Amino acid sequence: MKPLKIIKIGGNIIDNQKALASFLKQFAQLDGPKVLVHGGGKLASKLAAQMNVPVKMHEGRRITDVKTLDIITMVYAGKINKSIVAQLQAHNCNAIGFSGADGNTITSEKRPIKTVDFGFVGDIKSVNTNILETLLKEQITPVFCAITHNSSGQLLNTNADTIASELAIGFAKSYETELYYCFEKNGVLQDVSDDDSVIELITSEAYQTLLSEGIIADGMLPKLTNCFHAIENQVSKVCIGKPEMLFQSNTSFTTIQK
Repeated sequence: MKPLKIIKIGGNIIDNQKALASFLKQFAQLDGPKVLVHGGGKLASKLAAQMNVPVKMHEGRRITDVKTLDIITMVYAGKINKSIVAQLQAHNCNAIGFSGADGNTITSEKRPIKTVDFGFVGDIKSVNTNILETLLKEQITPVFCAITHNSSGQLLNTNADTIASELAIGFAKSYETELYYCFEKNGVLQDVSDDDSVIELITSEAYQTLLSEGIIADGMLPKLTNCFHAIENQVSKVCIGKPEMLFQSNTSFTTIQK
């Protein structure tokens, strides 16, 4: 059996209709079992502005109050998720959209208040892949948005990178699993101002050196935390780079290894 690919796409693809259409056409043609995880892009913030709901952020992370949760549920689980599923169907890739509540696939708990109250944000507690594995055997592709639930009727906004990592770990019990983070850069960069300075391989030891030298910082920190969390929990391969790494053999990207 071919490895199961868990592929996460971010706002740079979601926000660009042409880029999204191109990606989904190529994604549909990928051979073997696959799962797509998507973020929300800028559409939720745009809709919030139209509805006069303030967008509150802390260190790049969205604070999710009741009104904001309503908006991101409409946008993530509705508009974006169903549009992606429809486009995949147009390319003969049979897909079903998921939040963590669907099929009881991902349960979370509301993030505890420490220095900041993030509101209705979920930290993942468990992943149930039983239904998803049944779908994969029928060659149906799950498409996950960044929303989970707490088993008591409450939806929770959840980091899409974390959802991808935890899904990969959950599937690793049954599949050889590969995790791909697609974003706007060629990979993890030695110099953030030089797009060609891709670090092609990062081991656990090299990661500590890069941290101490300040080469890895800011938004890349949580992404790499998810990468190493996956590698340390039986995920066979983790890669970071532009979507082209999935479709072209001569593309530079970053591979994470123990």
